[in-house]
Amino acid sequence: MPNPPPDGEPAPRDGSLPASAIDGVGGRPFGVYVHVPFCVKRCGYCDFNTYTAEELGGGGSRREYADVAVDELRLARRVLGDVDLPTATVFFGGGTPTLLPPADLARVLAAVRDEFGLAPGAEVTTEANPDSVDADSLGALRAAGFTRVSFGMQSAVPHVLRVLDRTHDPERVPEAVRWAREAGFDGVNLDLIYGTPGESADDWQQSLHAALALDPGHVSAYSLVVEDGTRLAARVRRGEVPAPDDDVLADRYLQADETLERAGYHWYEVSNWARTEEERSRHNQLYWSGADWWGVGPGAHSHVGGTRWWNVRHPSAYAARLASGRSPAAAREVLDADARRTERVMLAVRMAGGMPLSELDRAARDRATRAVAEGLADPAAHDAGRLALTVRGRLLADALVRDLLVSSG
Repeated sequence: MPNPPPDGEPAPRDGSLPASAIDGVGGRPFGVYVHVPFCVKRCGYCDFNTYTAEELGGGGSRREYADVAVDELRLARRVLGDVDLPTATVFFGGGTPTLLPPADLARVLAAVRDEFGLAPGAEVTTEANPDSVDADSLGALRAAGFTRVSFGMQSAVPHVLRVLDRTHDPERVPEAVRWAREAGFDGVNLDLIYGTPGESADDWQQSLHAALALDPGHVSAYSLVVEDGTRLAARVRRGEVPAPDDDVLADRYLQADETLERAGYHWYEVSNWARTEEERSRHNQLYWSGADWWGVGPGAHSHVGGTRWWNVRHPSAYAARLASGRSPAAAREVLDADARRTERVMLAVRMAGGMPLSELDRAARDRATRAVAEGLADPAAHDAGRLALTVRGRLLADALVRDLLVSSG
């Protein structure tokens, strides 16, 4: 089972937000995330809120999903008021959004446009498995206003994909990328995973080279995390496959960074590389900067003005709440100043631009100075008044953040 969200406090039935959250809406960047929770098969490593059943009942089926998502967007408009709020980024994630017909995804995007408007040059992304699209579906999505597609490539090596329970043929990835380009998508991202049990350094290099051969503008590379409750965790527990080794994961990360940098890609967040600033994921940067976003769908998380909430997880319960005129929010938390500062440090330190030293207290600034001496932080950035990680610092980013937060406590 997926990891549960935090307990939080009860969310109002009508979805209303505190005045502290509503104040400033429209003055901060705004994005929409749409969670599509359906998959053909749950991958062995996945702990996302996903469902494989075609029909779930209670309004939770794929066939009805777009209409229910539109209902939540209308609720969002009522809650946020009539302030001018053009959407800078829209991101359809999952699950596998492209299991829905393109017309359904287009209908949800049209509702975002109708309720909020799209900012000029808005970034509109959908995730896609390579075997869930074809030339016609990608053409329909591009015509509907999607600008970017993120393919779950994960690996180019068949035996690695089998351990991950991925269903696509590696040969399908070049086809999908070619179809996306022919449809007019300028933005193409490839998601990769490293550290899968049985993956060698040569296997990982093969995947990196295969991805780069497709000339994407953006590459994401994430270390495999064995989450409790997943099929992979059970296999590790039974001794069928070894657990990922931290030293191996570090080696794979360095291998990825060197390969991508040599090919002209530059990291801008610990797990993300892009050729140019324009090809970075603006939606993810919206998250990392603590801006406002509304998460549509079962289990989706939202954040507006320091208030964070999350929806009920099951599609049928989600649909039932909206059908009764009730917010699908399960619970929420209003972040105090300390919590917001903690999140700011956690997110900013992972970015290439780092964070201003002036935002840290004296003890944390002293720790940042020690990080320079230990080779974890860039001395030139420190001299310019910022904390920015070196490649070694990226490997130890979580530990460094913990030290900074202890110092700030």
